[in-house]
Amino acid sequence: MGAIFDAIQQKLTSAFQPLRLEIEDDSARHHGHAGARPGGESHFNVLIESAAFAGAPKVARQRMVYRALAEELAGPLHALSLKALAPGES
Repeated sequence: MGAIFDAIQQKLTSAFQPLRLEIEDDSARHHGHAGARPGGESHFNVLIESAAFAGAPKVARQRMVYRALAEELAGPLHALSLKALAPGES
């Protein structure tokens, strides 16, 4: 995996101690679209399950993740599809 993937994994693991973290580089599907970069690592799908999200509404969970990935979202990361779950949710 690349540097952006590694940064996402490290920052989300550090910030949320997830029970489950799935990160998929979906950049190939966006080849030729706005924000797509040669070599990928511009579009990601993330599923994260963490106790940190318990009791928080969906928008608050997204904001928590966006805050943790602020540096990546300000630069090389063009799009992030996010599913943030509390334990036991699906």
